[in-house]
Amino acid sequence: MATQRKEKSYTTPEASESQQLHEPMIAYTISSNSAASRTIGMMGMAGKKDFDSIKNENDFISIIRSGIPKQAMTHLMDVADLTLLEMAIITHTSDRTLHRYKPQQKLSQEQSERMIELARLYSRGEEVFGSIEAFRQWMDAVLLPLGNKKPKAFLDTSLGINMLLDEIGRIENGIFA
Repeated sequence: MATQRKEKSYTTPEASESQQLHEPMIAYTISSNSAASRTIGMMGMAGKKDFDSIKNENDFISIIRSGIPKQAMTHLMDVADLTLLEMAIITHTSDRTLHRYKPQQKLSQEQSERMIELARLYSRGEEVFGSIEAFRQWMDAVLLPLGNKKPKAFLDTSLGINMLLDEIGRIENGIFA
């Protein structure tokens, strides 16, 4: 976060120096840029033509609409240690269909959106847990707050992924349910 400090003063017509209110003026930059770049990196798409224009998470909408290449899914599978069968369940597609896709072939909107959601989840998990390996262990652990289920069991829905992001946020803040 880049900060620029300037002092802003508020005075009343009859206020003395001791009665003036002073507060620092800080310019904040958008922190979602780093989240967006981590998401792109998680899919192995850093430096790729279609992904260069992404500056924040809102920019992913056009990428989702046009579809992301299968190679992004393959890279994410490697990083997340997911099998093709697990990815088929997550994307509501058969593993045979996913296997037939060529590396540059675009995924559907629904599949692309799920890949972006997964990449966001895994990049956030890596950030909070300190390493992708530690986060993958957490994803494979049976957790009481999730009804004695593994976090991976929730990857097939957007709501499930959002639940996991919320749980990661609680872990980051030291709140264990």
